[in-house]
Amino acid sequence: MARPEKIRLGDMLVQQDLITGEQLKLALDEQKRSGRKLGRVLVESGYVTEEGISTGLARQLGAEFVDLKTFRLQLDLIKLLPEAQARRHRAMVLKERDGILIVGMADPTDLTAFDELARIMKREIDLAVVTESQLLAAIDRVYSRAAEISGLAKELTADMGDVSIEFGNILGLTAGAEDAPVVKLLNTVFEEALKMRASDIHIEPQEKSLLIRFRIDGVLHVQTEADSKISTALVLRLKLMSGLDISEKRLPQDGRFNIQLRNTAIDIRISSMPTQHGESVVMRLLAQNTGLLQLEKLYMPPRILERFRNSISRPSGIVLVTGPTGSGKTTTLYAALNELNTPEKKIITVEDPVEYRLPGLNQVQVHEKIDLSFSRVLRTALRQDPDIILLGEMRDQETAEIGMRAAMTGHLVLSTLHTNDALSTPIRLLDMGVPRYMVALSIQMVLAQRLLRVTCQNCSAPYTPTPHEHLWLEAELGDGVDGVEYKKGQGCSHCANTGYQGRQAVYEILDMNNALVEAVNRGDPNEFMQIGREQMAGNTLRRDAVRLVVSGRTTIEEAMRISTQLDE
Repeated sequence: MARPEKIRLGDMLVQQDLITGEQLKLALDEQKRSGRKLGRVLVESGYVTEEGISTGLARQLGAEFVDLKTFRLQLDLIKLLPEAQARRHRAMVLKERDGILIVGMADPTDLTAFDELARIMKREIDLAVVTESQLLAAIDRVYSRAAEISGLAKELTADMGDVSIEFGNILGLTAGAEDAPVVKLLNTVFEEALKMRASDIHIEPQEKSLLIRFRIDGVLHVQTEADSKISTALVLRLKLMSGLDISEKRLPQDGRFNIQLRNTAIDIRISSMPTQHGESVVMRLLAQNTGLLQLEKLYMPPRILERFRNSISRPSGIVLVTGPTGSGKTTTLYAALNELNTPEKKIITVEDPVEYRLPGLNQVQVHEKIDLSFSRVLRTALRQDPDIILLGEMRDQETAEIGMRAAMTGHLVLSTLHTNDALSTPIRLLDMGVPRYMVALSIQMVLAQRLLRVTCQNCSAPYTPTPHEHLWLEAELGDGVDGVEYKKGQGCSHCANTGYQGRQAVYEILDMNNALVEAVNRGDPNEFMQIGREQMAGNTLRRDAVRLVVSGRTTIEEAMRISTQLDE
């Protein structure tokens, strides 16, 4: 297709019966009044969808419409157009055909932009049509700011070596703080972490460098390496932001602060720890406006969801959620509290730290330094006439016993415990020294969970298991192992070439029925484990992971990883 011709958007949409003449007239009036683009007015008025406008333009121009939700982007071609120009002209290089670059444009009627793109890339280009929202989302995904972060780190390194520049200016302690080198670097790191869906940022001083890593879907990825000289400035700035003692470098410190990024409020928990080469800092990022998950959106199997709901709807008893750090326990408990949170119920949470904020709850942050411990807060909470108590973690015998007494005296208690699976949880409490009768009478159920990475749906493709994987699957699926179409992500721009995008939990449930209660009271761990295995047969974490493999949601590799953890 040659250079596109100028067309009138409104007339084109009317001609294709996508809108009526009356709707066009109303939209034009609104356009004159507000100054917004006609296409945006039409979409926001509900007269036509963004996809409808784009497909209509493609038909009019004889061009291809590309759905970027499913299109597999090629990073080497995309980088032919700098990010600044891609955003300015709302364009992206999609593919190459017979030596001609196919460029997706959100506004194919912008002839000036078309000519400018051809000049920038010094190549013959052809036009494809994409929607603006999909295009901007794709630009956010594929244009990594690693080079910008490295550049800012080098700028900060140079400034720290310049004796004419005051350290206060470097740290942003004076007027114009937003222009301070360390402030610009940290803001860019935070923005990139948010864009890449990172849950944690690790700033780690090495002998000759400073390593900045992001944890994405549970896996650490190196973002950039910088000169170790800037480590002190970064740590000091972060300590100032979180109200920590900047003079204390020998002891670990914990704090938190809030920042605003892209109209999103981010709550950041910070932990500093002295290491051989300086202070290591880890920050956990929690977006405050993402909204709490509903139980239905946790992808629990129906049988698990029904049993979990039955347990949390009871007026008393303990419901425990177990798993290692970072397995989504708090998310599950807050999804439950979100459902239980009604004006008729008083809910108190005792946590360290408070990760989510939910209106209507009385949330207490534990502070050991001033003796505001779990046990002390929990004793006081019981005098506040609560209906439901969330105890962040049963860390020791005293806290566990107080929580169990609360459950035995008419309160519903939700809590977490670090155990390998559901079946070992009551045994763990007995090993902590909790009396057998308390464990037997207070626990209603135990929900164990793990997080698995989900296969990227944009690059998912059929996969043939290796002999080792086939043998492992055969032990779980028997003769049905060859009747499944297995999937694995190939890596694309949507998933940063990892083959995975997002995570999903797998679950198992242990109901404390009469047989298990009697086994606990008799103090026979072997009998308890045997009865529990019979109850949970076919409904274990491993089997739930295999279920996700069979449905194509995750890979055999991820399911085997969970299996290895459970066998440790």
